Formats: sequence, structure tokens, C-alpha cells
Amino acid sequence: MNSSDHSPKPYWNPYLSGFGLGLVLLSAFVIMGRGLGASGAFTSVTATVMHAIAPAHATNNALYANYLGDGTQSPLLDWLVFEVLGVLVGGFLSAALANRLKFAVEKGPRISSGSRLIFAFVGGVIMMIGALFALGCTSGQALTGGALLNAGSWVFMMCVFGGGYAAAYFFRKLWL
Repeated sequence: MNSSDHSPKPYWNPYLSGFGLGLVLLSAFVIMGRGLGASGAFTSVTATVMHAIAPAHATNNALYANYLGDGTQSPLLDWLVFEVLGVLVGGFLSAALANRLKFAVEKGPRISSGSRLIFAFVGGVIMMIGALFALGCTSGQALTGGALLNAGSWVFMMCVFGGGYAAAYFFRKLWL
């Protein structure tokens, strides 16, 4: 084997990938009767952990109780948990097959890896809080709500992109 056998393969065509994602979304509607999302999976795991640690608190908490249901089925059996696991496994396999599997912190030259990870963590926490307030995550809102032509989803996504562009002005120098 020569060294060219280990060079990264090109990225997938974004239009074909978007079309494929649309087919996955359509399949989710046909097979499961609902669209895609991720925050429900994390809430299912959190509800299960909270129920194991503090069962009385979990069953008396409206958010957790909703995920725990009547107790006959584990929240970990929710299909969104399997969807997120599939995304993780699929992303890993895709990176491995494309020779792009490596550990790296994507950052600009003017920011340390530690600062970049802190910013990513804080941004993730803000997104998590927003998903709890909105009763759903950005991916569910954009993909599922947008596909259903929900006006609120389209307004939300315009605000997300507008807010992202506005915030980018303040952070762009870290990436140059």
C-alpha cells in the first residue's frame, strides 16, 4: 500500500446529502409517524438517570414524568435514543471509511484549544436551555417543522441564522 491509499476522500456532495436527509425524514414520518430530533433522546437518558438516583423527584417532576410514562417501558427504548445512537455510529463509520477519523479541535489561530472547548461547551449549554424552553431542539424545529411548513419553524430558523451571523461579527477574528 502506498501513502495515497490513506488520503482523505472528498466530502459528499451537499445537494445529494440534503436529498438523502430528506428521504430519511420522509421515512421517519412514514415508519414512526413523527419527524427527526435529538433533544428528546437526551431528556430520555436524563429522566432515566434521575429516576435511578432520585425516583420520587423524577416522578414528581413534570418534565421527567412525561418521559418516564407509566413505568412499564424504559425511556431508553424511545426511538429517538436509537436515532441519536445511529447518528453517532453512522458518523464514526463515515469518517472511518473516508479516512477522516482523527481527534482534533477545530479552531482558528488566535484561540487556544482550551478556550475553543469552553466556548463550545457554553454554546451547547445555551442551546440545551433553549431546547428545554422551546420543547424541542434546533434540528427537530428546522427539519421536522420546516418540512411541515410550520411558519414558526421558518421564523425560528431565520432568527437562528440571523443571530449566528450577528454573533459571528464578534468572534470572526478568532478564526482568521
